[in-house]
Amino acid sequence: MRILIVSQYFWPESFRINEVVFALKAHGHEVEVVTGKPNYPEGIFFEGYLGWGVVKEYWRGILVNRIPIFARGYKGSIRLAVNYFSFVVSGILFAPWILRKKQYDVIFVYAPSPIFQVIPASFLGWIKRVPVVLWVQDLWPQSAEATGYIKSHFLLKLLEKFVRFTYAHTDLLLVQSKAFIEPVSNLAPNIPIVYYPNSVEREFYSPQAISAPYIESLQSGFTVLFAGNVGTAQAMETIVAAAEKLQSQTEIKIVILGGGSKSGWVAEQIVEKKLTNLYLEGKFPVETMPILMRQASVLLVTLADKPIFELTVPNKIQAYLAVGKPIIACLNGEGAKLVGEAKAGVAVGAEDAEGLANAIVALYEIPEVEREQMGVNGRAYFKQHFDEEMLTTELIQHFEKLTLR
Repeated sequence: MRILIVSQYFWPESFRINEVVFALKAHGHEVEVVTGKPNYPEGIFFEGYLGWGVVKEYWRGILVNRIPIFARGYKGSIRLAVNYFSFVVSGILFAPWILRKKQYDVIFVYAPSPIFQVIPASFLGWIKRVPVVLWVQDLWPQSAEATGYIKSHFLLKLLEKFVRFTYAHTDLLLVQSKAFIEPVSNLAPNIPIVYYPNSVEREFYSPQAISAPYIESLQSGFTVLFAGNVGTAQAMETIVAAAEKLQSQTEIKIVILGGGSKSGWVAEQIVEKKLTNLYLEGKFPVETMPILMRQASVLLVTLADKPIFELTVPNKIQAYLAVGKPIIACLNGEGAKLVGEAKAGVAVGAEDAEGLANAIVALYEIPEVEREQMGVNGRAYFKQHFDEEMLTTELIQHFEKLTLR
């Protein structure tokens, strides 16, 4: 099968689509990628890349076509909007030309925010008369409202109409959370919708013989590790408040690995509040994360108390399950429900700092054998529901059904 992947984000940016593409190739399919110039999350182009010009390169034997875009910059909704729409415009202008002599069986769009990157893919699908599959990672316009980028009711309604338009020009919608089905179907009543969850890189469930950086804060005591984006959606205020409440528990440490828009604020709070139990260690290569996660006592995932986040399953939950460590889920809805179903840890309400602190103490005080069993449960649940080989086979079956129409 000849598969064209359209994604604004791709290697060397760290996104799930990287491993999905390689898995499709490993199954014997011919895969090609259309993407932008890497600039996430810092907002500046990676070394060796410029915004302008079309670049063709190979990654793991896969042809990658990089089209011009504007970098997202650091903060600022206007710059971010320009980044989003530059990919759409560039995709419409350049992708048909660079792919003009090529034919595909299906076009697959990986769609974290923004959803609009499907537009050039749908345009290509119309030109080449091939089906378009959209994998929805975030709900729009709800994501734009929840993150605060758009506050105008008029603009949100306009955005909703635009999302209806984009959904209507696809042939199949895959959603990463079961709770996405209803809100997506409300905007796409005539398009098939199927639940298709995320998996994680093989390193998370099959340890590799690679060296990891030495992080002193993880080497002693009872360590609660938060790994990933340090942003507004992750409710960092809750983590800081919980750390304050745990100051008297000298054996307990909260360690944050990652970066984002709230990193500076967290660093300021550590100094201002004299938090000797909260460590902001910065970003590390994704391939080292499974090793670092296994060094922690428990793993922490948090989300803000927003209705949209009740429907979302953060991809880090799959990663935590695969690693096989107990999980503390400080969030509402589907993510908390999943941790409970897996018997892989404990869940407390979103932005409940008191509940988070109590949950940390509770896991600290239970016998180690009980914590180990939570980790075992999590790995078993991951293998049953999120195994990469199983999900790759399922994805190919979805493609094949469309091509047989």
